Amino acid sequence: MKQRVLRLAIPAALKHFLDIIQILIDMVMVGILGVAALAAVGLSMQFMMVIQAFMSVYAIGSSALISRYIGSGRRNRASAVVFVGLWVALAGSLIVGIIGWTFAADFFRWMGSSEEVVILGSGYFGILSLGMGLIFLDTLAYSALSAAGDTRSSLFIKIASAFLNAGLNYLFIFGHGGFEAMGVEGAAYATVCAYGFSVIIYGWLLIRRGGILGIYPIVALNDLKKMIFIGTPAAVERVAGVASFLLFVMMIASQGTVVLAGYQIGLRIEALAFMPGFGFSVAAMVLVGQYLGAKQYDYAYESGILSAKIAILFMGSVGVILVAIPEILIQFFTQDPATIDQAALYLRLVGIAQVPLALTFVLSGALRGAGATKLSMQISLVSLWLFRIIPAYAVLKFGGGILGIYIAMTIETFIKGYWFWSVYRKKEWLMKRI
Repeated sequence: MKQRVLRLAIPAALKHFLDIIQILIDMVMVGILGVAALAAVGLSMQFMMVIQAFMSVYAIGSSALISRYIGSGRRNRASAVVFVGLWVALAGSLIVGIIGWTFAADFFRWMGSSEEVVILGSGYFGILSLGMGLIFLDTLAYSALSAAGDTRSSLFIKIASAFLNAGLNYLFIFGHGGFEAMGVEGAAYATVCAYGFSVIIYGWLLIRRGGILGIYPIVALNDLKKMIFIGTPAAVERVAGVASFLLFVMMIASQGTVVLAGYQIGLRIEALAFMPGFGFSVAAMVLVGQYLGAKQYDYAYESGILSAKIAILFMGSVGVILVAIPEILIQFFTQDPATIDQAALYLRLVGIAQVPLALTFVLSGALRGAGATKLSMQISLVSLWLFRIIPAYAVLKFGGGILGIYIAMTIETFIKGYWFWSVYRKKEWLMKRI
C-alpha cells in the first residue's frame, strides 16, 4: 500500500508545485510591464480562485464517483461519469465565461482598482473568460484521471504546458518571433493556449483504446444527481474558504503595509510547504474511494492513515525548517529588515502547525474520497469561523496586534486537525453510501 500511496502522491505534489511556479513566472514576466499590469493579473488570479472553488461541484463530485467505480471494477460506468462531467463542465464554463466577459471591468471597479488597472485587468480576464471552457475541461480531466489512479500523466502534461506557457509569454507579451507585443493580454492568450494544449493531450488519453479511463457516451441521470450532491458541499466549503481568507487578509492589512508584505511573502513560502499535503490528500482521496468501491473497508481506512503518517513526516520536517531558519528563505524575496521580521513571525507560527495541517489536508481528502463532503464542509467552516475568524476579529478589536491574529490562526489549525482525526478514527464515514 505504501508504494501505491507514493505513486499517487509524488506526481500530484510535483504538479501542484509546477502550478505555483507557472503563476510566479507569469507574475514575474508581467511585472516587467509595470505595477498596474502586475496588479491586474494578481486580481485576476483572485477571481480565478473563486471560479476554481465552484469547479469543485463537478471536480470533487466526479472524483468520488470515478474512484468508487474503478475500485469495483466498473470502468465503463466510471467513463460514463466522465461524459456527464464533460457536459456539466461545458455548461458551467459557458455561464462563467459569459459573466466574466460581460462584467470583467465591473469586477475590477468593485475592488477599488485604478482606471489603468481596470483597463488592463478587464482585457486579461476577458480573454481568460473566452477560454473558460478549456480551463474547466482541464480541471475535469485532471480530476478524472487522478481518481482512476493516474497522476503521472497529469504531471508530464503540466511540465509540457508550463514550458509552453512560458515560451508563449515571451513571444506574446514582448512581441518576439514576429508577433506583435500584446502586453498583459499576451499573457492571457499564452495561458489559454497552454490550457488548450493540455486539453488536447488529456482528450487523447481518454479516447484512446486500452486507457485506464475513457469517455463513455451515456448520460446517467443518477450519476449527475450524485455528482452534484457530493460536489456542492465541497464547492460551498471552498467558496466560503476563499471569502474567509479575504476577510483574514483584510484584518492583517489593517496592521500596516509592512505587516501585509511580510504576510504575502510568508504565504508564498508556505505554499511550497503545502506540496506534500496536497499530494497525499490526492492519494488518500483516490485510494479511499477505490477501496470502498471494492468493499475493502479496512484498506480504505488504513490508506488514509498511511497517507497522513507520510504527510506528517514530510510537512513536519518542513515545519522544523520554517521555525528554525525562516529568514534565509525570506531573503530570496526581500532584503527589508522590517518585512523579514514580519514574514519570519508568520512562518514560525505556521511552522509549529504543520503536523495538524497535514492531518487536515489528508483526512479531509479521505472524507471527500468517501463522498462525505458535507461532513468535511461542516468541520472546515465551523472551525474556520468559530476558532479563527471571530477570535482574530476580537483580538483586532481589543488591540492584540498581528501576533494575536497569528496565534488565533495557529490554534485553529490545531483544533481543526484534531477534529478531523477524531471524526476519521470513528470510522462512521466508511459506511457512506453514494
